Amino acid sequence: MFNKKIKRRQFLNRAIQTAGLSVMGSTLLPLSIGAHTQQGLPFFRDLSDLGPLLPANELGLRLPRGFSARVIAETGQSVKCDVGEHQDTGFYWHMFPDGGATFETDDGGWIYVSNSEIRYLGGVNAIRFDAEGRIVDAYSILKRTNRNCAGGPTPWKTWLSCEEVSGGYVFECDPWGNNRAIRRPALGRFNHEAVAVDPQTMDLYLTEDKKDGCLYRFQADYFNDEGFPDLSSGQLSVAELDAQGFVTWHLIENPTPGEDDTQTRHQVPQSSSFNGGEGIWHHEGVMYFTTKGDNRVWTLDLELAQIRCLYDEATSSSPILSGVDNVTVSSGGHVLVAEDGGDMQIVVLDQTGHPTPLLQIVGQDHSEITGPAFNPKGDRLYFSSQRGNSRLTNAGITYEVTGPFLAHA
Repeated sequence: MFNKKIKRRQFLNRAIQTAGLSVMGSTLLPLSIGAHTQQGLPFFRDLSDLGPLLPANELGLRLPRGFSARVIAETGQSVKCDVGEHQDTGFYWHMFPDGGATFETDDGGWIYVSNSEIRYLGGVNAIRFDAEGRIVDAYSILKRTNRNCAGGPTPWKTWLSCEEVSGGYVFECDPWGNNRAIRRPALGRFNHEAVAVDPQTMDLYLTEDKKDGCLYRFQADYFNDEGFPDLSSGQLSVAELDAQGFVTWHLIENPTPGEDDTQTRHQVPQSSSFNGGEGIWHHEGVMYFTTKGDNRVWTLDLELAQIRCLYDEATSSSPILSGVDNVTVSSGGHVLVAEDGGDMQIVVLDQTGHPTPLLQIVGQDHSEITGPAFNPKGDRLYFSSQRGNSRLTNAGITYEVTGPFLAHA
């Protein structure tokens, strides 16, 4: 893939020269509502106005009217096929399902990947769907890593899986399972949580789940001839905020410290702390990320290099969102935040930070909601209850919700 390497400066110059041609926008960026409307394609409805949640269904899910759900996988059980003679993949789903994402396949279907946050025996597994949304296969794409919590998809169709342990690494995985996962030390050794890619510059932004955790940025040294970064080398920096939230990035001299070395978050004294960094997601020039320690949702405007607080439970006029954790953003710009505890809800935030419940899991109060991700078509939502409804077995449950997420121009 990287037979032809392009230095970072060459790549940025090329990107500037071609910005007016909208090449990057047409191939990498999600379509805005306006773009969908112009092309006659479906776009997301106002997810904060789907109506009240109905009483819990037979699965213990409260959904808006017109939505339905099914279980697609459970810890320790073989994932069932929707097609084929034997109706069984023979692949057993993992414990503690966590961060996830979907990837479009060439046949019009998609793949949902899911981390396993189990200690020492973690990794990533995948479920493949055909164009009709039927399960056709399930398999592993990463094995025997440590507490794989969240992560993030890349524009070049790989999954970055993050180890949430001191000295943890990021692993780059092939959702199709054809290529061996690669450890990426250049992205740092620390208590990783999640990562998101800016599709304009190809910079990576990473969160850290510690009370004094930091926000990091990785800039690759080289790119391939398709404009995608080589994650084997680059610069890892840490954010410092001023009083107005403007960011200065400081280089970390030793991104892979050993046990006796100064940890990444302590190497730059002027770096700013974020209390328990959790999910992070890019949408139209903004990085949305969460901090569970203080129940806040933040925005980083990449053009302005400014961080603002979108939601703060302590000051919100409607503080229904707590235990903020994994986050995703629909192509219509709706911010979906999954709760770790709280009311076991996925909550939608509008652009003012006002929260509205999208769904709720009932009877699993000791669990947390993880891995929210829409399929590429945008008409199905995937997520897990990490520990399910039994304190004894901690058997995670992975769901699919289908319904009128989309409207038509």
